[in-house]
Amino acid sequence: MRFNILGSLEGWHGDRRLRLGSPTQERVLVTLLLEPGRMVPVSRLVAAAWDDEPPQTAGHQIRKAVAALRTRVPDGADVILTDGAGYRAVLKEHQLDLHEFTRRAALAREAVAGSDAGEAVGHLRACLDLWRGPVMAGAGGSVISAASAALEERQMAVAEQYFELQLELGQSAELVGPLRELVTAHPLRETLRGRLMLALYRAGRQAEALEEFGRVRTLLVEELGIDPGAELTRLYEAILRDSPEVAPRVPQSVAERAALLVPAPYPEPSPTEPPPSTLPYDLPDFTGRDDELSRILAVGGDPASGSTRIIGVDGMGGSGKSALAVHAAHLLAADYPGGQLFVDLRGFSPGEKAQEPGAVLHSLLRTVGVPDDRIPDDLERRTTLWRTVSAQRKLLLLLDNAADAAQIRPLLPTSEDCLALVTSRVRMLDLDGAEWLSLGLLSADDSTTLLTRMLGTDRTTAEPGAVDDLARLCGGLPLALRITTARLRNRPRWTVRYLVDRLADETRRLRELSAGERSVEATLRLSYQAMDADQRAAFRLLGLHPGSTIDVHSAAALLDADLHDAEDILEHLLDTHLMEQHEAGLYGFHDLVRTYAMSVRETEDDEEGAVERLVAYYALATDLACDVLFPGRSPYGDLRPEGGAPELPRLDGDDRAPRWFHRERETILAVVAKAGTQGLHRSAALLARNLLFYLDLCGHYEEFRVVSRIGVGACRQLGDPALLSLSLGNLAVAHWWLGDFQDGITTAHEALEVTCDDGGRTQAFCLGVLGLLYGAIGNFAEARAYLSKGITLHRELGAYRMEAQALVNLSSVQTWTGHYADAVRHAARATELNRRLGEHGNEIWSLTWLALAHLGTGEDERARACLAQALELCDESRRPGNVALVLAHWARVCQRLGEGDSVVEHAERALELVSAEGTALRQSAVVNTVGSVHLHRGAPDRAMDMYRRGHELASRLGYHVETARALLGMAMAAQALGDEATARRHRLAAEALYDAMGVTEAGRRL
Repeated sequence: MRFNILGSLEGWHGDRRLRLGSPTQERVLVTLLLEPGRMVPVSRLVAAAWDDEPPQTAGHQIRKAVAALRTRVPDGADVILTDGAGYRAVLKEHQLDLHEFTRRAALAREAVAGSDAGEAVGHLRACLDLWRGPVMAGAGGSVISAASAALEERQMAVAEQYFELQLELGQSAELVGPLRELVTAHPLRETLRGRLMLALYRAGRQAEALEEFGRVRTLLVEELGIDPGAELTRLYEAILRDSPEVAPRVPQSVAERAALLVPAPYPEPSPTEPPPSTLPYDLPDFTGRDDELSRILAVGGDPASGSTRIIGVDGMGGSGKSALAVHAAHLLAADYPGGQLFVDLRGFSPGEKAQEPGAVLHSLLRTVGVPDDRIPDDLERRTTLWRTVSAQRKLLLLLDNAADAAQIRPLLPTSEDCLALVTSRVRMLDLDGAEWLSLGLLSADDSTTLLTRMLGTDRTTAEPGAVDDLARLCGGLPLALRITTARLRNRPRWTVRYLVDRLADETRRLRELSAGERSVEATLRLSYQAMDADQRAAFRLLGLHPGSTIDVHSAAALLDADLHDAEDILEHLLDTHLMEQHEAGLYGFHDLVRTYAMSVRETEDDEEGAVERLVAYYALATDLACDVLFPGRSPYGDLRPEGGAPELPRLDGDDRAPRWFHRERETILAVVAKAGTQGLHRSAALLARNLLFYLDLCGHYEEFRVVSRIGVGACRQLGDPALLSLSLGNLAVAHWWLGDFQDGITTAHEALEVTCDDGGRTQAFCLGVLGLLYGAIGNFAEARAYLSKGITLHRELGAYRMEAQALVNLSSVQTWTGHYADAVRHAARATELNRRLGEHGNEIWSLTWLALAHLGTGEDERARACLAQALELCDESRRPGNVALVLAHWARVCQRLGEGDSVVEHAERALELVSAEGTALRQSAVVNTVGSVHLHRGAPDRAMDMYRRGHELASRLGYHVETARALLGMAMAAQALGDEATARRHRLAAEALYDAMGVTEAGRRL
């Protein structure tokens, strides 16, 4: 594993580049890596992430970002350590470019001290090679920029010493170019200017050296109002006098000089017989494509292998295939002294017919010097002559924009000394012997780099955020990036942000991405028109799919096709690069391609039917997944569409359903929203209900509330009281999870009011939700009454899953109020029901409350046994907030039983988990429990911190029972710290709150 921070942030694990998450996570990681091995306090990480405008939850978000980074970085828990009030990055020397830079610079200093200039130059050159630019490419905010400025100063010092030593070792002309680049970037740096003047003088260019002094003197006077320094002035006078002190140095030896020089350029063709070269000009700002370029150069530079080497580059229109091939051809030109030939085959050119092989062969033969009267008329003999002539040369042939393999085959040389580069929008699997490289999209870093190279650093550094947005809107498509920069260069008064705002309107984005004869829309139109009518119709309908990924089953439903036909369509679109595939079986549109698909919609397309089929498919598929994941769940209505059920994926087994839900979650969210906006109200409500089960399982409660509101909105349009009541009840649960208890109570009462005669099932659910909410605000009498009535109804209806949930909630009320025997009875019954149903997720929760009830009765061993069983069932990816509470109570029980070895470890893991994944509701309970652990291990300071945090969370929510627990904990911590006045104040506040809730003395002890 390796991290590079001297430039844009990169993380590598072997050959795989790590995805390091959001900009906030990247800033946090870079701040830690800038100080490897040192503790960085959370306050500094907050400043690095948000500068002077941190959100109120900044500390929490930093902890969440660290937890996310630990999951993204292999062995992340060993790389990013919690250290007191902050975090520390621990990396070996070879795992960080900054480490290596520092080490090489130190070795260079030692070599200079030992008079070994050659070795010093090698180390300094390695330092300069590590440097790719400012940290985070200058987009890291003020804290990171300040650290980057210090590093840039170190880099410049290395560069100055490097050129000084090179000059001493006899270098001169070879240094002028690199020095000019640095001087251009740092025009006021006199030391660099002096090195350039000396290199020019020693290269025999005295006049230019003196001109450089004049330039810097003018610049210093205009910019700073000062003259050049004494050292630069003395150098100028020495050059003017041809002083011996600035005379050229003699290299130490031929071998040493060869080691220090850049590799010699490839030999030029003989001037008496120049080889034909028809390559287009190479782009000076070519960016990215390092892997693909390396492969082409490796194949092109290999010794002859017995046959013509053929490299094909395929990709979507505008992806930069031609630019890559031309760039590679220029780099390989010296290896092919027989000629470098370029042909545009016009396979996908607007308004033009693809070139015929015969016409291309005529042109190629003329280019290599065959007279017209010796070129045969028929294709077969022309092919034979071309093969004969090309066999006598070492040729590089670039066949650009090919239509198909039939167009290519007659043009290929047969000599082993030749190289053929082919570009096409389609991968020609029937072109035997070819190695194909599929060109994807530019990374965000490469896109930003390309924009900077084309627009100039002044313009991009002035608007770094807008440049990032522009790169994102262009979607990594080089054609789009070049068009936007061409427009900006042609409109000097336009800011980057102004163009970004124009592109933000998706309906006009394609119109904006045009400049002169180039446009993204025209490029895509060529690929679209090359398909037959059925393929074009499928392409248009697939554009309606709202997900970022499309699998074969959902495509089949949308297209009203069987699985095999749907897969064939998707694979064809993939072959023509109108679709992408980042994972086997999952397809997706580039944003601009999706926009184009929506722009070519036709009136005869059955869009309404397609969307209905897609929504029906997801409703049925989520129903099947929920049946697997949530045994005992009550079904609701018939989801099958009138035209017959679509084919569903296989979801049985231990992990198929959760993996499918995890993969499809974002798509299902988009489909629910689309169903709600297109009037498919019943399907939207039922699909929302299914999705809520999974969102609850994973602890995604913000999404849970969004989906609940969509379901409620759809039900209000339907006029289905039972379904509306159910949806309102789910929304009330969302309010509970997010701590909006009063909104939840209002919503749950409305749900109860609109219940109709559905046998009491919905009424029982609403009663249980009301009990849950009243318990949260400490109205335990109401909570007990609603829960008891709901349990009775669930039991009468045989709704055992819902009965178990309500029993657990009633057990929690009885535990809070100190009625532990009743709490044991309810939690034990819930555990029995959950085991009978195979509902392991709910069993964890019933076992947890059973353990707490046993703690209340003094049965610590039984409590430990219950929590041990709960831990066996726990999976941190499912209801992580609940898992955190289990871990916290496990630490507490182990402490009570004298098993203290791992108490702190479990408590800290609980805090990490709930901070990263838990709601404020669950966080308050966990931090109060961890506070108790620290208090009883003799750490009242740490306990006080925990209780204060628990009090802040719980009191903000109005979560009265946890507020009282926090107050009582703060009283005990203050007493342990010797602050009797504070202890008495907190204890009185806790007692008043407990009294108002009717909590017994026994309940207050737990």
